[in-house]
Amino acid sequence: MRRTITQRELRNESGRIMRALDRGKSFVVTRNGVPVGELIPLRQRMFVAAEAAIAAFAGSPRVEIKRFREDLDAAIDQDPTPRG
Repeated sequence: MRRTITQRELRNESGRIMRALDRGKSFVVTRNGVPVGELIPLRQRMFVAAEAAIAAFAGSPRVEIKRFREDLDAAIDQDPTPRG
């Protein structure tokens, strides 16, 4: 649930608001009672070891590069012939 805060609260209580963002809270900022912005926490990046990524895709089908490029060219409607 997003909490509504005023511009003044954002200015005066920025430390508390930043800590709440760290905990996953979201805010709608208002000026003169009108919503003007939104503060939402960024998703934290998570490190995945190379071995874990390889294991996750181990059972995936192989990609045929030539067919993949042909499909891409068809999808974006470009002539694959090199210029020059």
